[in-house]
Amino acid sequence: MKLSDSDTAQPMLNVTRTDIKDILYLRTLFLQENNFQIRYNACHERGWTDSYLVIHKNEKIGYASIKGNEKIGDRDTIFEFYIIPSFRDLSLEAFRKVLQTSKATFIECQSNDLLLSSLLYQYGENITSNVVLFEDHITSDIKLDTIVFRKRGETDPVFEHKAEPVGEYVLELNKEIVATGGFLLHYNVPFADLYMEVKPEYRRRGFGSFLIQELKKRCYLAGRAPAARTGTDNVASRATLLRAGLKIAGFMLLGIVKS
Repeated sequence: MKLSDSDTAQPMLNVTRTDIKDILYLRTLFLQENNFQIRYNACHERGWTDSYLVIHKNEKIGYASIKGNEKIGDRDTIFEFYIIPSFRDLSLEAFRKVLQTSKATFIECQSNDLLLSSLLYQYGENITSNVVLFEDHITSDIKLDTIVFRKRGETDPVFEHKAEPVGEYVLELNKEIVATGGFLLHYNVPFADLYMEVKPEYRRRGFGSFLIQELKKRCYLAGRAPAARTGTDNVASRATLLRAGLKIAGFMLLGIVKS
């Protein structure tokens, strides 16, 4: 039986593995549209991702990025997906083809990424969240007269940290360092990630919120917009961030691709 032209023609929409440099201009559009801190931004810079182009009638209309889930070597998790707005009616078909081509078994995204989170709920199951995302909201006015906020000196004695790195800035009370903090710059510009740790015996006294308040100021002076995150079960950290003028921006979502 002779095949017709329609039987032999290439499909109008394809997904192909590519080098990261081929998706960067599309990723610029993705970052502009999603004007918030991207938690896994540094995965690209560290070489932990696989890149895929979405092609429609020979036009490059979008991309997908795959990273490891827990183990960096296992490239099994779609965590970025973008389609140019004028082709967004093809999102469902394009995403199906990404799943088929990459053989990804997980989808992970931020709930404030509206395109990918909507696809997660269509193509994923057993969806969970263990991280809350924060963005700046208001200017707080916490005053602690007995506390000194300053940059950490090279010879400053610092308490043992259990959860966060020793920060560039400290809170000092009666010549004792009771908290340290700083902000990380490996996120998409202009965002930076705030972090801090308070010495255990000085917690629940407002020092954490005061430190975050002052770190926000330093962050802006460095030309960055402050953001933060914490575990969904970390009630104390969430209260600290809210009191310092941040607000909940979204949640990290993880689901298994439906079989």
